[in-house]
Amino acid sequence: MVSETAGLSSLLRCLPCRVKKENTLRIIDATNNQLPQDRESLFWMNVKAIPSMDKSKLSDNTLQLAIISRIKLYYRPGKLALPPDQAAEKLTFSRSGSSLTLTNPTPYYLTVTELNAGTRILENALVPPMGKTSVKLPADAGNTITYRTINDYGALTPKMNGVLR
Repeated sequence: MVSETAGLSSLLRCLPCRVKKENTLRIIDATNNQLPQDRESLFWMNVKAIPSMDKSKLSDNTLQLAIISRIKLYYRPGKLALPPDQAAEKLTFSRSGSSLTLTNPTPYYLTVTELNAGTRILENALVPPMGKTSVKLPADAGNTITYRTINDYGALTPKMNGVLR
């Protein structure tokens, strides 16, 4: 079966997994190079792992769990102006009523975590390239913003400071 979502295709099928073996999933760009070349594009891949059942235990009471992993797939054009490790420091913050707006002027998606306003812990956010995202901001939140981002390797960046405007 072939599934196509927002220009990416993958061949979907049940693949048996053997102990200590791996399977490869091939992702195909079906957009004919129509993805933006001035910013990253984000796709979500959902992978469901269904455990096999030992036929000798079919009559036993067992609990089996199917696990769905949701994985971000980024397409990054080859020649973006700003190095990716400088993107997080460009983030700006503004208050609008009971919301904190995070503005990302860079061509990269930014995954913001450990976001705090004063002593208040705020929710994590995914800020699109050249875009904005809002999170709830308590009335008693301070004006000093601290945050970390997740880099290309899945590691946390050092804690950064922002000013609430």
